[in-house]
Amino acid sequence: MIVLSLLGVFALLSVLAVGGGTAVLPEMKAFLVERMHWLTADQFGDVYSLGQLAPGPNMLMVSVVGWRVAGLAGALAATLGFFVPSSVLMYVAGRAWDRLRESPWRQAVQDGLAPLTIGLMLAGALVLARAVIDGPVPVGVAIVSTVVLLATRLHPLACILAGGAAGLLLGS
Repeated sequence: MIVLSLLGVFALLSVLAVGGGTAVLPEMKAFLVERMHWLTADQFGDVYSLGQLAPGPNMLMVSVVGWRVAGLAGALAATLGFFVPSSVLMYVAGRAWDRLRESPWRQAVQDGLAPLTIGLMLAGALVLARAVIDGPVPVGVAIVSTVVLLATRLHPLACILAGGAAGLLLGS
C-alpha cells in the first residue's frame, strides 16, 4: 500500500535528518525521484520552493509530497512519518544530553556533529541546485540570488519571488 510506503520512507528520512530537514534533501530526492518515481526532479524543486515560501517549518513540504502521491492519507502519513520519529528520538536524546552535561564526551560529540551537519546541508543545496538549475536563466538567477543574499540582509523570500518572476519573464 502506497500510504505505508510513504510512512516508511519519511520515517527513515526523519531519523537521518541530522542537523535539520535540509540536511536530508539529497536522500529525500533520491527516494522520491529516483527510487520511488513519485515525483520528477522539477516537481521536487517546485515542492521544495513551495515549502520555502509557506509560513512555518519549511519541511512541511513533506505534506505536499504525501498529498501529491496519495491524497489526504498520504499527506498525513508523510507528515507523521517525517516528524514523529525524530521528535521522539530528540526527546530521549535531550534527556540523556542533560545528564551528560559535565562529560567530555558531550563536547566531543557536539564538536563532531557540527562539520557533519554543515556537510549534509551543503550536499542538500547541491542536489537541489542540480535538480532545478538547468539553463542560462536559472544559472543567472542562482548566481544573482546568492550574491544578493551574501551581500545584504534581504529576506530569502524576496529572492525566491524575484527569481520566479525572472523565470516567468525570461521564459525559463
